[in-house]
Amino acid sequence: TGGGEREREMSRKGNNINAVFYAETYHPIQAGSIDGTDILPHDNGVYRALLCSSASLYDPFGDPKVIGDPYCTVFVGRLSHSTTEHTLNKAMSKYGNVKSLRLVRHNVTGASRGYAFVEFETEKEMLRAYKDAHHSIIDDSEIIVDYNRQQLMPGWIPRRLGGGLGGRKESGQLRFGGRDRPFRAPLRPIPFEDLKRLGIPPPPEGKYLSRFEVIPFFSSLISN
Repeated sequence: TGGGEREREMSRKGNNINAVFYAETYHPIQAGSIDGTDILPHDNGVYRALLCSSASLYDPFGDPKVIGDPYCTVFVGRLSHSTTEHTLNKAMSKYGNVKSLRLVRHNVTGASRGYAFVEFETEKEMLRAYKDAHHSIIDDSEIIVDYNRQQLMPGWIPRRLGGGLGGRKESGQLRFGGRDRPFRAPLRPIPFEDLKRLGIPPPPEGKYLSRFEVIPFFSSLISN
């Protein structure tokens, strides 16, 4: 039976090597897991985000700087720190009429933090930017574009509190389940009981996407 188990495991690895899935709700422990199956926080950021989540210390609707319709807004990340509001507005206007734009800056120095929120006049324009602006180039930087998870994703915790999604390897704080870094299909048995106990949605069984197709669950939130 040992040989049969190894064969099944190798077959599973072969089938799922490029398979991915996306998070529909946010759980700090799961976001810190490359395949969505971790049951313990693996870095201090995840632990901090878990505390914020458990104690309800973060209110996604309590930020006075957040304005506009979340269904018409995209998040733009990995911007060059030299990119200005004017440059970003010009670049995003290719996809529709920009209603408002907030380039997030340091409260003290005023320096760009490298990400922004862009609100369009319509959902259709926002979807166009979501689909076509992702991985485009602005000021020699390849940007990422995602939907406004802060107000639309249940359980969301921002990066400044140890949460967020994506990130770079050198930061030491990678977060999975989003458009830029989807979960990999698990190659080991899924600990269903432990995940259920922690309130973590388990990975799907046999319903994975190809790593090379981009069909995030966002399409179920907004009608085309």
